[in-house]
Amino acid sequence: MSAFALENTEGKPVAVALSERVHWVGAFDPDLRTFDIILKTANGTSYNAYVVRGNAGVAIIDTVKEEFADEFFARLESIADYSEITVIVLNHLEPDHTGALPELMKRAPQAQLYISQKAQSMLKGLLKQDEISFIPVLTGDTVSLGDRSLYFLHTPYLHWPDTQCTYVPEEKTLFSGDVFGCHFCDKRLFNNETGDFRFSFEYYYAHIMRPFKEYVLRALELIEPLPLKLIAPTHGPILRDRPERYIQRYRQLSSPGLHSELSPNQKTLLIFYISSYGNTRRMAEAIYKGAMQVQDVRVSLYDLEGGEVSPFVDLIEDADGLILGTPTINGDAPKPIWDLLSSLTVVNLKSKLGGVFGSYGWTGEGVRLVEDRLRGLKLRVPIPGLRVKLIPTVDEIMECEAFGLELAQELMGLRENKIINFADLA
Repeated sequence: MSAFALENTEGKPVAVALSERVHWVGAFDPDLRTFDIILKTANGTSYNAYVVRGNAGVAIIDTVKEEFADEFFARLESIADYSEITVIVLNHLEPDHTGALPELMKRAPQAQLYISQKAQSMLKGLLKQDEISFIPVLTGDTVSLGDRSLYFLHTPYLHWPDTQCTYVPEEKTLFSGDVFGCHFCDKRLFNNETGDFRFSFEYYYAHIMRPFKEYVLRALELIEPLPLKLIAPTHGPILRDRPERYIQRYRQLSSPGLHSELSPNQKTLLIFYISSYGNTRRMAEAIYKGAMQVQDVRVSLYDLEGGEVSPFVDLIEDADGLILGTPTINGDAPKPIWDLLSSLTVVNLKSKLGGVFGSYGWTGEGVRLVEDRLRGLKLRVPIPGLRVKLIPTVDEIMECEAFGLELAQELMGLRENKIINFADLA
């Protein structure tokens, strides 16, 4: 069992010391089972908030969800008077971190609020108050608490545009916001005392941070040089035992896995298809044959009927181009296509090459619908989708080969610009 107490002898919540000058004043939500609709939470979560004491003032870093404000204030009152609070920092403005803020500002009106530059409009939108005094900060800005100081790191899109981290150099402690956090509720609080939260840590990264890998890597460039004894996220265990392991894991998860296997000039093109009667499959095989003609394009062909979606998402994330083959059934693309597309919202597809093809019997809407979805996912779709009615002829198979060749050339920057005949678009 942990050596610290979460309540006093009267059963009232109290703060937990992370060091002589830093305390946890958060709250536990063990009954939560779904967070933000998309995340499952098998044993709930925690809302972590912190107090940093300097000899010239006290800082509050983040608050808790509104329903748990009483627990937060009880812990805060056990370690500080409201009159001592000079600084309030919000690393992230989502309601589970700002719920107690309005009441805190009433109780400590002298405190100055610090938020990131990108949080300014969001703060007013969340709190619905026209006059809120705050100071926006960027990387390198600091606030003094006397013998303790706060150093801000701008880390946008982890996972909202407003997110930042706050570092206390004298404590070698990083208050990381949602970064390095997870939905895992364990009152033993510290990573070397809680139950096994590895699954929750990886699951949280996959659903919250994965779409923003490029921003994770930028944030790590700021975080990795810092001397660290402890990482204090806003959810889940506080990382005091070998915190560098979690930074290393984030870098592993955020770095492309396939690129180490490719030569510098190679690119990868994936072709996925599903076929009712074999006609879309024939098109896929011809497109594959055409794309294979372009040097340094590594082409892969997959039948969606023969695999699970999850591994395909990993492949697509690392690939440079994606071509989808779909029949049209009842005026739409079939469910496996949409299952794959809906799974792609967790990865960054911006500027990847996209293409669509398929056989149809009546009206052929499937190809157009999938094209629109690829554009919605920010892929480039430079060549109109290829549609063939029923069984492809020999000439149409040759057209499919040309389609694959042209897409592969586009991927490598070898495709010639064509003059558009606007009569063809009528």
